[in-house]
Amino acid sequence: MPPGEDLSNLASLPSLALNASVCVYSFHPLVLSELQRLIEEHGAFPETQRLDPASVADLGRLRVPAAAAYVIEANARNRATEAIVEEILSRFSEARLLVVAEKFDESTAFPLLRVGVKGLLCYSELSQHLSRAIDEVADGGFWVPRALLSRFVDWTLAAARRPGRATPSGQLSPREREVHELLMENLSNKEIAQRLHMSERTVKFHVSNLLGKHGVKRRADLILLAFSEIRPS
Repeated sequence: MPPGEDLSNLASLPSLALNASVCVYSFHPLVLSELQRLIEEHGAFPETQRLDPASVADLGRLRVPAAAAYVIEANARNRATEAIVEEILSRFSEARLLVVAEKFDESTAFPLLRVGVKGLLCYSELSQHLSRAIDEVADGGFWVPRALLSRFVDWTLAAARRPGRATPSGQLSPREREVHELLMENLSNKEIAQRLHMSERTVKFHVSNLLGKHGVKRRADLILLAFSEIRPS
């Protein structure tokens, strides 16, 4: 559940144990050290990586181990942060990502949410909420201020309703329709493969075709697009 306007009640709750692997990326050694310290305080031992802004152009060399959650310090150049997020997701399409920064507004948050980030946390909130945010994101939820998340959903739905974005249901093959229906249930590629008795590679092929036919880049966009079409006027 994303944080609300008043989070003071969380201070009285016990911190959740970080029972899963965590990978941390940061451009600044002091920030990296602080993130590591806070995570270790809650029982996890994250893999940490220092990032060099100059190396963003060659992200093929970025070490991306399998992890339940990835914590990324935002770079002043927001596109650099997006590039790192996209690189991680290209290796692990279901990766759960939390970005930390000094502050977030629509111009910095929307591009990150659009490419697949599930959590946004400001530096000022790290000591109180980092462990809970990681647990929430790793468990499949979002950690985004409600007001910001609401504006993002409204923006995405408005974009989906623009001319030229209608779902081309008549252009889908019978198998694509089956995959599309299961995507609407938010099933993973593995779960879809098991349900339809096909390989994950074949599922990925159909998902890629569905994204292209609907004119979107990510599965979440496809779900939001379908929601906008059934939303009462």
